[in-house]
Amino acid sequence: MPQNPTNRPGDIAPSRYPGERLGLPESGPRSVGRVGRRIAAIAIDWAIASLLSFAFFRYDSWATIAIFAVLQIVFIPTLGGSIGHRAVGMRVVAVRGGWVGVWRPIVRTLLLCVVIPALVWDSDQRGFHDKIAGTVLIRS
Repeated sequence: MPQNPTNRPGDIAPSRYPGERLGLPESGPRSVGRVGRRIAAIAIDWAIASLLSFAFFRYDSWATIAIFAVLQIVFIPTLGGSIGHRAVGMRVVAVRGGWVGVWRPIVRTLLLCVVIPALVWDSDQRGFHDKIAGTVLIRS
């Protein structure tokens, strides 16, 4: 018997808003951080990394990426997010709750530095780097 193409096994119904499947609110505190805030946060973090790279390494591209990575890896588990995240009112949390730990920021950052995973999102607006690390970027 042919299956209905709109109801195939394994299909997941689309969410009404980003974060619904994660049990997060549609808006306000603890809702998924939206694109504008994410872009602002990464721009702030990249600007800080660029300034430090310029000041200490003559704006070496590898030094800039390394500084960016160190800022992410240090501040996500200690402050709950990078300087840029915190400046725009967001934080990184573990999807299953609890402390984000040390390994999640490392995995998330290494994938973020590759860039492509950050551009691949799901319906909850989680980048591939967040999915692999088991994290979500939410509003504070």
